[in-house]
Amino acid sequence: MKRLYAFSIRSFIGPFIITFAISMFILIMQFFWLYIDDLMGKGLSIIVILELLFYVSASLIPLALPLAILLSSIMTLGNLSENNELTALKASGLSIYRILKPLTFVILIIATTTFFFANYIIPVANLKLHSLIYDIQNKKMTSIMKPGTYNTELDGYAIKIDEGEGNKFKGILIHDATNPSELKTIRAESGTLYKTDNGNNLFFELKNGHVIEELDPSPSAFSDDGTIKGKVNTRKSRRSTFDQATFKMDLTGFDLSRSKDDLFKDKHEMLNVFQIQYAKDSIRVHGEEVLGNFLLSFQNDSPYFLANKYNENSLKTDETNVINQTEIAIDTIVSYAKLSDTEKEKTIVYTQTKLRNRNKQLKSQGQFLSSLNKDVISYMIEFHRKFALTFAIIILFFIGAPLGAIIKKGGFGAPVVIAALLFMGYFVLLTIGENLANGGSVTPFVGMWFPALVLSPLAIWFMQKASRDRGLFDFSGISNFFKKKT
Repeated sequence: MKRLYAFSIRSFIGPFIITFAISMFILIMQFFWLYIDDLMGKGLSIIVILELLFYVSASLIPLALPLAILLSSIMTLGNLSENNELTALKASGLSIYRILKPLTFVILIIATTTFFFANYIIPVANLKLHSLIYDIQNKKMTSIMKPGTYNTELDGYAIKIDEGEGNKFKGILIHDATNPSELKTIRAESGTLYKTDNGNNLFFELKNGHVIEELDPSPSAFSDDGTIKGKVNTRKSRRSTFDQATFKMDLTGFDLSRSKDDLFKDKHEMLNVFQIQYAKDSIRVHGEEVLGNFLLSFQNDSPYFLANKYNENSLKTDETNVINQTEIAIDTIVSYAKLSDTEKEKTIVYTQTKLRNRNKQLKSQGQFLSSLNKDVISYMIEFHRKFALTFAIIILFFIGAPLGAIIKKGGFGAPVVIAALLFMGYFVLLTIGENLANGGSVTPFVGMWFPALVLSPLAIWFMQKASRDRGLFDFSGISNFFKKKT
């Protein structure tokens, strides 16, 4: 039996390592294909690019591992069936469940390791990834400035320098065409380049230069008889000099914001399950405090609620003082019928203004609470993602292994096609569940466990087919069942 276990594990480990490496390579190449323009030609060293890919690889493992498990399980059982080794094992009295026992043990180890990896390693890798991208963004600012050539990567700007080192340059020429009705040209002997902490703007501290501003051609003037007066298409211009000046440029569309928005999503991916739980509780407490303060300010702004408040506190304060304060609060409530017409008009206008302001406050408060709720949903999606990934690995194994035994095909032919189709289905289900959870249509638990809920019956069905040595579309068992009933 030990030889059988060793043989099964040996048959699985080889295809698993190969398929996992291929999956990771394909996903990394996809990352390269999407972001090659942002990485190459910016003065980045090979070491920095390799470091970036190393951190990206960690975030791609949750996507590559299920595919590798699915493909390797189909290949392993497919090879055993194709070589009649699975038939020999069954002829010796071993069921498919007994044959898969050692592989199940290996899969449980992989799934458990994956959970700890996703919980402790991937959040750190994502944090390092964000830091590295920020460093790349700052390095790009100076590395793109090549002496003697115009740089046009900043939308609306054309920048040329004579020489420079680091973030200090000499012989600076800047053409600013961000304003359609104005062309601005800045020349300076020297300058220093800075980027703001939030990454939205770039600053040039310039010394000893001048600015030439040219406006759009002024419209031609016509006399009463239709003839043109004055010069046609005259262009106004202005020239000014400076000893020291600061020039601000907008970086919208220049940095790696696309990467941050798509691949490197947000803070939720940089926390483990314990930190996510703590963050969720903190958000809940903060929301309750904000809502309580809002309701308190709402009550304090109304004489009616103020009077009730004084009555509720009567047991804790001086009774005479409470009565006086209550009477003062009630006195402020005046009967509308006793008001004059002018006072009624003013009261209506005041009330309308008050209601509009209150509606705006309620709407703003609702938006704030909605944003907090979305934040909690994002945290809980990431929380359940780590557990759902572990379970998905087990489910995909119990789909791939019996499927390989049924189709009886090994190698990289049919198993690759079948695994690709099944994985696409898993990925579509995962995407649908996550989108539903993000939209609030379902809970984060249902959204992230949606693929497992759908694929679990399929795994059970495949296992039953493989244990009974029936084809995938063999429904003789069902027909025999109904024959017995009749």
